[in-house]
Amino acid sequence: MSIDREKLKRSIRLFLEAIGEDPDREGLKETPDRIVRLWEEFKSYENFNMTVFEDIGDYNEMVVVRDIQFYSFCEHHLLPFFGKAHIAYIPEKKVCGLSKLVRVVNKFAYRPQVQERLTAQIAEFLEKELSPKGVAVVLEAEHLCMSMRGVKNPTSYTITSKLTGAFMEDEKTRNEFLNLIHNGR
Repeated sequence: MSIDREKLKRSIRLFLEAIGEDPDREGLKETPDRIVRLWEEFKSYENFNMTVFEDIGDYNEMVVVRDIQFYSFCEHHLLPFFGKAHIAYIPEKKVCGLSKLVRVVNKFAYRPQVQERLTAQIAEFLEKELSPKGVAVVLEAEHLCMSMRGVKNPTSYTITSKLTGAFMEDEKTRNEFLNLIHNGR
């Protein structure tokens, strides 16, 4: 779905007026256009080509990409939450380009979202695209809706996980993944 540029610009102007700001003052007059460009950029991440390689030889060990920086918006308050994603999978017959794991995170992060759903969507997408022996996704994030409002606790992080296949069924595999993302630094 594309962005209705004019409707979004009008909405931002109305929002600024509703909170008592002058949308025509120097610092704000370009804000509606900036917000449109921001959301157009975010929407551009929704579609990408998932490069998959099927000639992987006899490789059947864990593939881990950790510390993938991500940004999203809490769908309840429209405030950012951000942090790091750690992703692993065990290939069955296919691997993906490593940068595609970052793109998968962005595909689902750049929208109004909740961290729990984001975690599950990443894992489910990789399951569907790669048909691996298992997928593990852990997200660690700071939520500005908790840090700057409400309880005002800027030191807490929310951690969510989604494990499938071998990561869920085999404690040794799960522990290897957790060790790699936490102790392998």
